[in-house]
Amino acid sequence: MQRLLSLEMVRVTEAAAIAAAQWTGRGMKNEADDAATTAMRSMFKNVPIHGKVVIGEGEMDEAPMLYIGEEVGNGEGEAIDIAVDPVEGTELVAKGLNGALAVMAIAERGQLLHAPDMYMEKLACGPALAGLLSLDDPLELTLQKAAFGLGKKRSELTVSILDRERHAKHFRILRDAGVRIRLLNAGDVAGAMAPSFPESGVDLYIGSGGAPEGVLAAAALTCLRGEIQGRLMPMNEEELNRCYAMNIMNPHEMLTMERMVGKGDVIFAATGITQGDFVGGVKFLAGDQAETHSIVMRAETRTIRYLRSIHYMPSKPQLDAYLGQVI
Repeated sequence: MQRLLSLEMVRVTEAAAIAAAQWTGRGMKNEADDAATTAMRSMFKNVPIHGKVVIGEGEMDEAPMLYIGEEVGNGEGEAIDIAVDPVEGTELVAKGLNGALAVMAIAERGQLLHAPDMYMEKLACGPALAGLLSLDDPLELTLQKAAFGLGKKRSELTVSILDRERHAKHFRILRDAGVRIRLLNAGDVAGAMAPSFPESGVDLYIGSGGAPEGVLAAAALTCLRGEIQGRLMPMNEEELNRCYAMNIMNPHEMLTMERMVGKGDVIFAATGITQGDFVGGVKFLAGDQAETHSIVMRAETRTIRYLRSIHYMPSKPQLDAYLGQVI
């Protein structure tokens, strides 16, 4: 893929983040998601790709914009698969909490796993533990391996996990082991990325979250030299059939990084909507300006770029329709 697409992807996530940020703390998560999705779709019109959404806001009959299978871009460039989450953490935006992102990943056509919208069991770690852990191991053994691999006592480990009732068993094991627990209100992609950023203070990410978010996390961790393993958790026959329809013939297989994002190049971009561990949130400044903080990464070169951008909003006509609606 052309490296110049990296900046094009950031322009898309910046637009989504700015559009969503106007709804921060207003208790209206659907409005935030709609604004970000519409802005992201509008920005795609000028991107020189022949893009196809493989992970988006849902199926065509339930998501009028950025639905799975939708063609985006101006049709003049490469054939690209696209995974998007215009607002990763809608509840975070609605409540004005930290950690919400606008995220996307791109790869060559046919490379990204078409993950069905269901739960996925996950285990994510940073570069120091990549290749040492297995989702098939009991959690107690995973903690022992992680402590040994990092040269720490188990009591010195910090494990991140979504604060959900379905994780009650995980909480008991973690507390019995004496590790520190960082509970997340939301933010599945950022949670999986955190162990790859030393400044986050997180060693492992465990538990279940959305399968589409698992693929987005795999794209990011491919660039960061971390690792995520996943396993789909179909709850009924309907969800099993969705797996088969997406060519996942063994829904209970352990999904490796290669299975989720392939061997080729991947570009991942994220812009903070609210303040996070590794990117700041959107700030609306005086003089019709907005400040954004983004990260963009490429697997082929392992380059990680941080961008601080100041946007003069009157020169952003593509966002005019979505800003200023909150009155």
